[in-house]
Amino acid sequence: MPETAALDPPRYIEAVNAALAEEMEADEAVVVMGVDVGRGGGAYGVTRGLFERFGAERVIDTPIAEAGLLGAAVGAAMAGLRPVAEVMYMDFVTVCLDPIVNQAAKLRYMTGGGVTVPIVFRTQTGGGRSGGAQHSQSLEGMLAHVPGLDVYCPSDAHDAHDLLVAAIRADHPVCFVENRRLYGRRPSDPAREPLPPGRARVVRAGGDLTIVTWGRMVGETLAALELLDGVAAEVIDLRTLVPLDLATVIASVARTGRCLVVHEAVERFGPGGELIASIADGALFDLDGPLRRVGALSSPVPYSPGLEAAVLPGPERIAAAIRGTLEG
Repeated sequence: MPETAALDPPRYIEAVNAALAEEMEADEAVVVMGVDVGRGGGAYGVTRGLFERFGAERVIDTPIAEAGLLGAAVGAAMAGLRPVAEVMYMDFVTVCLDPIVNQAAKLRYMTGGGVTVPIVFRTQTGGGRSGGAQHSQSLEGMLAHVPGLDVYCPSDAHDAHDLLVAAIRADHPVCFVENRRLYGRRPSDPAREPLPPGRARVVRAGGDLTIVTWGRMVGETLAALELLDGVAAEVIDLRTLVPLDLATVIASVARTGRCLVVHEAVERFGPGGELIASIADGALFDLDGPLRRVGALSSPVPYSPGLEAAVLPGPERIAAAIRGTLEG
């Protein structure tokens, strides 16, 4: 390996793999479960090497039966293990909502704290790779709606590692949402201080408006700002939707007077609506213009690359929304 390559910070996919390996090494209760996570190393190679290191009893290949996989994982968590259960595509979460929504999210409450469910539901999200309508959705808002579930959405390798470690150590269910288009990217500032779940990060400071986003849209938003001259936007990466750091967002909006929420999920009934309502509750009289949001169009994600690009928010559409927010 070249010397410079050895010094490179890990890519997003390597950071997730490292977090899994570290926690499995530290705690024998941590197990990984999912389709092809064993010898195959996962559909995207995220779990590569774990089977050889920890064996078939802790890196468990399962049938393509997501409801059974997650039901078994919830039972394992109740029995004392700390399973990390992979759902290959976030779209497939809809096949197995019952063990997530009605079991994992509710059991601690329903047993008065007698049962804990320390489980991580790892899944991959997002469009932009011609995956088609059933493999390209961003459904984090649906999961964030459910009381009892935490929802983490790391935007870079640094947070992918730190947030996954925190998720595995948590004594409650965490939905860990990775964007596969970020897997090959390295962090721009790997030496920065880690933040716990529930703390947003100010990625870029500015006074003209506040832009609130997470996941892959952090990079898309920064790219959009490169298309605009003289716009000093404050970009906030929420990092986690649950818990949600509204204090950082509202303090920024109170100072800038304008706010745009950017997400890859469908705009209609999406998480941006909840954020805008919460921001209005906390900073209404500090606003100099209407609160705005930009997300995917209300359409199944097309297979055609050109149509897919038109449906998903990209730098040009985000830049147009920034201009509209400043002019509104």
